[in-house]
Amino acid sequence: MRIGEMGRRAKVTPRTIRHYEQLGLLPRGQREGNGQHRYPEEAILRLKKIEDLKALGLSLAEIGSVIELYFAEPDEMNAKTQVLTILRQHLAEANHRMAGLERFRSDLTANIARFERWLGARDRHKEDEHD
Repeated sequence: MRIGEMGRRAKVTPRTIRHYEQLGLLPRGQREGNGQHRYPEEAILRLKKIEDLKALGLSLAEIGSVIELYFAEPDEMNAKTQVLTILRQHLAEANHRMAGLERFRSDLTANIARFERWLGARDRHKEDEHD
C-alpha cells in the first residue's frame, strides 16, 4: 500500500510516517518504479503500536528503545517489561516534580502571609499616627 492509504488506515499523516522513518521507528517503504514507496501490511501494526505507546506517555526516543521488541516475540513480554520500567521511571519523575511543586507552594504561601502581615502592620501603624 502507498503512504496515503497507510496513513488513513493508521490515522496518522504521511508527514508523521516520514518522520517515524527518519527516526528509525518505521522501516522505509520499498520504492516502486515510479519512485513511490509501498508498505507492507505489517507497517500499519507498527504505526498503531507507536501511537499506543505515545498514548501511554512514552517519548519517541523511548518508543525507539522498545518498538523492535514488540515485533521480535509473539508474547511481547520483554517489550512490556521494558515499557513497565519506563512508566515507573515516569512516575518517579512525576512524584519528584510534585514534591518540588509542593515545596514551592508552601514557600509561596509563607511569603504571601509574611507580606500580608507586614502590610497589615504598616497600615495599623499609619492609623495609629492619625489618631
